[in-house]
Amino acid sequence: MEGERAKAVNYNAITGYISIGDRVILNTTAVELSLGTGGYHFVIYNKKHKEQTISNDLGHIMKLRYTPLQFKCLAAEEQDSKYHDKFNSFKSLDNSIYIVGTLHSMLAPIASVIKWLRPELKITYIMTDAGALSLHFSKTVKRLKNEKIIENTITIGHAFGGDLECVNIYTGIIAAKTIANSDVTIIAMGPGIVGTGTKYGFSGIEQGYIIDAVNKLGGLSFAVPRISFADERERHKGISHHTLTILNDIVSTKTNLALPVLNDEYADFINNQIKSNDLDKKHNIFFENGSEVIDALNYYGLDVKTMGRSYYDDEAFFHTLGAVAKVAINFLDSAQ
Repeated sequence: MEGERAKAVNYNAITGYISIGDRVILNTTAVELSLGTGGYHFVIYNKKHKEQTISNDLGHIMKLRYTPLQFKCLAAEEQDSKYHDKFNSFKSLDNSIYIVGTLHSMLAPIASVIKWLRPELKITYIMTDAGALSLHFSKTVKRLKNEKIIENTITIGHAFGGDLECVNIYTGIIAAKTIANSDVTIIAMGPGIVGTGTKYGFSGIEQGYIIDAVNKLGGLSFAVPRISFADERERHKGISHHTLTILNDIVSTKTNLALPVLNDEYADFINNQIKSNDLDKKHNIFFENGSEVIDALNYYGLDVKTMGRSYYDDEAFFHTLGAVAKVAINFLDSAQ
């Protein structure tokens, strides 16, 4: 670009395969705005491809609808799908476990602890469309599948690229049970949460209505709290204002909330947040030691960061994820 080298992402399914020497048109907006995922440009068009053949004859559900990049996919629930009847015959999730997070960085620690402690459990990841839309943008998901930590992926809404495509969160969580036969399903957006510094203006607010969807369909929901004592922003200290807003004002059903065992200073801060927000009256709260999360991450060779911070930069965040994983396993044990 103007004599300089730059990184760009090309999605083969949308813009075709790419080779050295191809001339392409790029979307450079994110880099110019210096956004969190702004280290890349995105290929809009490869001048080599005069046309592109649709890869299969099945499916008529459009994603990225009514945009120049709209494309069709075979949704698991549509009439042409071999799974169509499973959705019509569905009755209940039968207390299947669904862990609902807000950040993409929550996925790998939770999944790795579950798999490390219980390698026989089958884990499905549902990626929502509140962050990155393409599952292929996530290096984390690719690594988790290669290591066989997660078995199946489902992309819902306008998110795409999963092993299964679904129209919405309801059919996504049904597919996790009836098609993927998941023991534990983890739900979170792709990379790139949107936040505005306002009470309701963040894309992670979806956690509230996803929890309600799980509960209404007969599943067991586990809310992953966003906890940090390393974030310099006061609104994210302890239990983040994101989590407090969701659990106080958005979710309309009771969920299970796993919290980490921390040192006295941090524990006192979180206990005060619980009491001042009546969280113990609104939800089921469980405390668990989540420190084994680092052992699980090291076992699988995963170097996970959240907001640029590693485990040793933000232990409370990662211990929370370890606690969530262990509480979910405890529920599975008690049900057997």
